[in-house]
Amino acid sequence: MKQVLITGASSGIGLQLATDYAHGGWQVYACGQNQQRLQQLVDNLELTATGKIIPLVFDVTNLEQTQQVLSQLEALPELIILNAGTCEYIDNGVIDSDLFKRVFEVNFFGIIHCLEAMQSHFTAATHLVFISSSAAYTALPRAEAYGASKAALSYLANGLAIDLKDKINTVTLVNPGFVATPLTNKNDFPMPMIVSCEYASRKIRQGISNQQAEIHFPIKFTLLLKAIALLPLAVQRVMIQRMTRKAS
Repeated sequence: MKQVLITGASSGIGLQLATDYAHGGWQVYACGQNQQRLQQLVDNLELTATGKIIPLVFDVTNLEQTQQVLSQLEALPELIILNAGTCEYIDNGVIDSDLFKRVFEVNFFGIIHCLEAMQSHFTAATHLVFISSSAAYTALPRAEAYGASKAALSYLANGLAIDLKDKINTVTLVNPGFVATPLTNKNDFPMPMIVSCEYASRKIRQGISNQQAEIHFPIKFTLLLKAIALLPLAVQRVMIQRMTRKAS
């Protein structure tokens, strides 16, 4: 039975990925810090599912806890999806260092903790998947903490793809646009071209199966941001300002 480890599996994209992989016959190590939600994931798995879900409860921001739980695995799954994330926005450009630390602790250092805990068990078959964001392509208003953490994560993934080239199989970077999750449900602004978790899971699983270096969607939205990122910085700022004002 194929195996996959997914962090942030108690909600949103991670939950959908865990469910879909289990229905595809995989053994899923579903990681999260909410034991009740993970148990609901196990309980809600339909009898028709050919795979199974094994919950692993730990907080990725706690290195010692992360190491303790992951060390219990006899062997690492070949597919590792580092998905745990959070989002907080700043208002009127007011910097709150505690807010930035909270976001980076989950979105960046949470990933670092998982990598540190698992790295000695990587093999030539290991496929690392980093769930970043299209917000890493170009700066967006109010997203300074979130976007910066995801830009750092994208840089990390691309760097490891080079440094680990001869040690593991593949590194895949995932840059979604807006996805309807409990996290984005809190947003108080328009989210253009937003897609469902089911759509996101399908695109991610397809890209992983094809061992793509990058997965990004919805394509019209992400290509627009990629195109803007190629322009001179002053032009980028003007375009993003106009786009966000129009959207609001």
